[in-house]
Amino acid sequence: MIEINNLKKSFGESEVLKGISTVFEQGKTNLIIGQSGSGKTVFLKCILGLHQASEGEIFYNKKPISSMTENERSLLRQDMGMVFQGSALFDSMTVEENVMFPMQMFTEAPADEIRDRANFAIKRVNLINANNKLPSEISGGMQKRVAIARAIVMNPNYLFCDEPNSGLDPKTAILIDNLIQEITQEYKITTVINSHDMNSVMEIGEKIIFLKDGEKKWEGSNKEIFKTDNAAVTDFVYSSELFKKVRKVYLEESE
Repeated sequence: MIEINNLKKSFGESEVLKGISTVFEQGKTNLIIGQSGSGKTVFLKCILGLHQASEGEIFYNKKPISSMTENERSLLRQDMGMVFQGSALFDSMTVEENVMFPMQMFTEAPADEIRDRANFAIKRVNLINANNKLPSEISGGMQKRVAIARAIVMNPNYLFCDEPNSGLDPKTAILIDNLIQEITQEYKITTVINSHDMNSVMEIGEKIIFLKDGEKKWEGSNKEIFKTDNAAVTDFVYSSELFKKVRKVYLEESE
């Protein structure tokens, strides 16, 4: 579990985050949504410890980051998996080598254990006969699976995903969403996803926080987001005619 308490972040005179409080729950897919410039990326970087908050506190399993020693922070970072927007695989490494990389960097495990763990992660994300292929030899959807396998290879308690569906076709995007949710529930990971993909919101948004102008304007689930009358949320989520029609049908059927 990650608890955020009155988080503020400024750059010079510009206040980017204006007192955000929320809880990201274990075993759930927690989504951060909002327009470009809403503060999503800065918020995620503060949670990851890449930015130091100007005010407020971030708790990992009730322990504040600010009171952690450098060694404790290092151990926390090893307990985090990260799926980057563009997969961020090493072009010159095979799929298997990419997945093994975190364990080679951060553990002293023997080579056979690292390989076994990597193969387990590769199998878990349903990659078949891809171990010896380079990233350029597999599809975008398969590259995302490799990125997820690399993120979970060290059995993290926390998984962070930055626009995991970026550049994928709608069908593949849903498969990746479902895979992330399955892994989150199966291993009871606290998963935080930065997204502007409304399909993801509807598909796996067990917990959603909506940011606008550095403030938390709404919080709820994918079931509640259909019913909300919050103008900031409805303007963003239902900006397309398709989603307006979906919402209208949902509300009519709920009456």
